[in-house]
Amino acid sequence: MSLFEKHQATINKAIEALHARTFYAAFPEQPAPAIYGETADAEGQAKFKAALGKKFEELKQTNAEGWAGQEESPYLQEPLKISYPVFSVPTLIERSSKAFQQWRKVSGNERAGILAESLERVKGRFFEIAYATMHTTGQAYMMAFQASGPHAADRALEAIAAGYEELNRFPSSVIWDKPMGKFNIQLKKEWRAVPKGISVVIGCSTFPTWNSVTGIYGSLITGNTVIVKPHPGAILPIALVVAEIQKVLAENNLDPNICQLAVDTFDKMITKQLAEHPDVKLIDFTGNSTFGSYLEALPGKTVFTEKTGVNSVILDSVEDVDKVAANLAFSVNLYSGQMCTAPQNFFIPEGGIDAPAGKISFDQFAQKFVDNLNGLVDNPKAGPFVLGAVQSKKTSERVVESEKIPGKVWLKSRVFDNPMFKNARVATPVVVEVEASKKEIFSKELFGPIALLIKTKNTDQSIALAKEMAQQQGAISCGAYTTNPTIKEKIADEMASAATPVSFNLTGGIYMNQNAAFSDFHVTGGNPSGNASFTNPEYVTRRFTWVGHREPVKG
Repeated sequence: MSLFEKHQATINKAIEALHARTFYAAFPEQPAPAIYGETADAEGQAKFKAALGKKFEELKQTNAEGWAGQEESPYLQEPLKISYPVFSVPTLIERSSKAFQQWRKVSGNERAGILAESLERVKGRFFEIAYATMHTTGQAYMMAFQASGPHAADRALEAIAAGYEELNRFPSSVIWDKPMGKFNIQLKKEWRAVPKGISVVIGCSTFPTWNSVTGIYGSLITGNTVIVKPHPGAILPIALVVAEIQKVLAENNLDPNICQLAVDTFDKMITKQLAEHPDVKLIDFTGNSTFGSYLEALPGKTVFTEKTGVNSVILDSVEDVDKVAANLAFSVNLYSGQMCTAPQNFFIPEGGIDAPAGKISFDQFAQKFVDNLNGLVDNPKAGPFVLGAVQSKKTSERVVESEKIPGKVWLKSRVFDNPMFKNARVATPVVVEVEASKKEIFSKELFGPIALLIKTKNTDQSIALAKEMAQQQGAISCGAYTTNPTIKEKIADEMASAATPVSFNLTGGIYMNQNAAFSDFHVTGGNPSGNASFTNPEYVTRRFTWVGHREPVKG
């Protein structure tokens, strides 16, 4: 049985899910012993610990030109001391170019089977990847397991399915028969999906697998070779994924350099050198807008970006204000606000929020919001495991600095005890009240657990400001609370015109931060927060070109 035959049913289900947009998950998101085995968690943790202080030698990239690694655990605030093989840009490009000549001729079916098999291998390392993610990003255990394991694997499968479907959208050959009266012209026509070449995937420090695998697998399924350039602070999680891809490639007599890991250090980064290389045709990037915009402007490149944005919450009217405040407080606390979908600007009318029992004043809502933030932080069984740790020292500094924002400080940041990691770098949310006229304050992303309560004249101004922020600064998510159908439609229409998806009236266990594979389009590509959306058809079709050949049919 070929690998494609082995995984064909899964690939077909994934394609069906792409069309239906209903719930589908090929990889279970709960780290349950019944699913993954009684000892899987302990074994994953042991493997992670065994990797510390050693060379990472799983890659099949030979003749390393050096070894380096600068990862630090946000929980321990100590270096991991893992070193990775380092290669120069010319070496990486040369090997990728050579491998491309082999990979581009592998059929779409074979590619799909190989890539799906690699995900099956990655599944066996979800726990190891989870601990690697914890100790590079600061994500709490459950998020680290879900986001870097099952959810990332589902996003990768989504890219495989989307690419596979597009590769098979048109027939590979036909007999073209045109009646000409007394005779017919017959041509044999064939079409080839021609990959563009070398792809560079630039990873981020907070979601090193979830944000990278779509670009990796999207380029690989369409026949391109990939150079994965992880963030120097978060290498191990994606290194484990690349290692499994390389192993499956080698087992199938293919060049493992079809997918390479390109490690660099903070003091000698190679990102620009890779991106600007004339042989690099595709670039995927997650990170800040300044660097993302630089990449988008490079000539001769097809670039897919997810950049920074300013996410808003519009509060108009609610059924249950306590459930709303609890939901939004969780969203801000989740991974200490270090998600590209986390809410920042909360637009609240100065006249208050409508509720069944009467108006809830601006101050009343602010106090409920703050109380819920504190309640979660102070819950020893929940707080540390929701907030996690702060990945970057710069984020910690930004949180402290935000307390100086002009306006009423409703809540200052503080530290808390993590029962498992006494030295964890932590920061609780800051909440500041800001006047609607102070656009210079809230029209930029303040990455981290920072919430701005913006007092507006009315809901119409709230909508206008949220739309303006999305159009000018970009937005990846938006939350809205209203019980008025007319206002709901206005919010939906106005934010859609700013290419921003809206989560309406969320309470309970679903949050505006979260996106589901096979259903939610992550980033729309229609505002300054990014020019691409995974996974829509354009995300994969821009990675290859249709080329047709024809010749007369011989009589």
